[in-house]
Amino acid sequence: MLKRATTQPDNYAPFLLSQGIQFGNLLFISGQAGAADDGKIVEGGFMAQGEQAFSNLRRALEAGGSSLDDVIKVTIFVTDMGHFKDVVELRRRFFSAPYPADTIAEIKALYDPAAMIEIEAIAAVRHQEGD
Repeated sequence: MLKRATTQPDNYAPFLLSQGIQFGNLLFISGQAGAADDGKIVEGGFMAQGEQAFSNLRRALEAGGSSLDDVIKVTIFVTDMGHFKDVVELRRRFFSAPYPADTIAEIKALYDPAAMIEIEAIAAVRHQEGD
């Protein structure tokens, strides 16, 4: 059975997608960019967007009964691979060993021209309702 994970506000609903979907003990989180609760990309450059994206990822994971410690696989999209060292620093700050499997890819653009980073994840859900 599929179970949605949502946070409030749910900026994903207008686009007909779920912020996260749980299937069994796995939670699949849609791409999280550096957008604030108002849906606008935060100012301050790549690191500010990266911190916001990881914060959004944390919140989405927690809404689905998981956490950053339970992330199995992440895919990180950046619009400039010149920020690779910044991505490594963000991973160091938000993840801990054993670090999740990771793919990083430079892409031409994200959903908002101001967005420079987006992170999607697959995580374990260790405890479910009724356990």
